[in-house]
Amino acid sequence: MTFYDRLNAETAAERNAFLQIPLVSRATTQGAARETYLAFLEQAYHHVKHTFPLLALAASRTTDERYQDALVEYMEEERGHEKWILDDIRSLGGDADAVAKGQPGQACAIMVGYTYYAIERVSPYAMLGSSHVLEGLSVLLADKLADVLKTQFSLKDDTGFSYLRSHGSLDQEHVAFFANTVNALTERATQDLIIAQSKIFYRLYGGIFLDLGNRPEVRHAA
Repeated sequence: MTFYDRLNAETAAERNAFLQIPLVSRATTQGAARETYLAFLEQAYHHVKHTFPLLALAASRTTDERYQDALVEYMEEERGHEKWILDDIRSLGGDADAVAKGQPGQACAIMVGYTYYAIERVSPYAMLGSSHVLEGLSVLLADKLADVLKTQFSLKDDTGFSYLRSHGSLDQEHVAFFANTVNALTERATQDLIIAQSKIFYRLYGGIFLDLGNRPEVRHAA
């Protein structure tokens, strides 16, 4: 068993718990209100805009040159993705300027803050726990969500879904790159750390969707 396989196996319970969050399970099968999707994009903007600086921080803190090279490659791929989110918000009638000037919700702020802490105080490898959860869930769910919402909103094209589509099933190259990156890490202690951090990030990321699910329009629609 490769480490990537072990990582997936040993975080399966946390992944399943995330998938059972009411808003997640409902939105990917039945859709959601446009306001809820815009609220999701708002929180996505507030954590995605930190991806590049977080990768840079991890690269600056590690002495593992192979891992550092992988982080630099990630940085090139991830730069500017938050701008796609603002474009999606704007195209669906949301106030992208207000989102860019605004603040994240509490759960999002906690997740972002923990990521900086974990890289600095736990290990630069903690960033791989974040990547495993956020990228893995995007590949698993993004296209499904985009398809359901596109039908629900009666849209003829993918306007408003550029972020989801770019991180959906077409993002398989990133999955392979991530798998190769973690499989090169052979020290058991490092592997155990990444598994532990992934479990934490499933809970932290899930908190964003629990918060979104408590919005009045979502509670009333449930």
